[in-house]
Amino acid sequence: MTDKIIESLQARLDLLEAQNAVCKTIARYMALSDVPARALEGESLVALFSDDAVWEGIGPPYAEKFGRLRGPNAIVAMLQRYLPPTPHFATNVHFLTGEHIDVQGDTAKGRWIMLQASGYIDANAELISARLDVDFTPSPHDEDAWLIRHFRTERLFGAPWQINPAQGVRA
Repeated sequence: MTDKIIESLQARLDLLEAQNAVCKTIARYMALSDVPARALEGESLVALFSDDAVWEGIGPPYAEKFGRLRGPNAIVAMLQRYLPPTPHFATNVHFLTGEHIDVQGDTAKGRWIMLQASGYIDANAELISARLDVDFTPSPHDEDAWLIRHFRTERLFGAPWQINPAQGVRA
């Protein structure tokens, strides 16, 4: 193999590893946002964000409901308003589809369509769809990890639904 072929293969491998790391980060974010909490061992939401992270709701109603938050601590404080032990969700599960990840050097942009199936403690339930547009940056502490730098969510629709909660499962 020539040096040029090896360089080309290394660049392709680096791209695939970056895309995989971005997928792992957004998957951990969603898993840590699900209820009942099945937190990943030793994982925390704050560890998924860069120091200069921004999280914002786009368009009505999310711009009004969530606004624009700066910094991991402010972002996680807002998210914790919806997670146990706060009484909000009885069950909450996130599904992602329509994935597109573009990596350019030390930046990555990911787009997904999210479906969120939520059951509330007041026994109401709804399906919510949102468009996610997320910027990532390499972690300064782990060369194999990428962090969320700018998370944008735009609600597409909401619809009521009926749930049958699993027996014996608590938030």
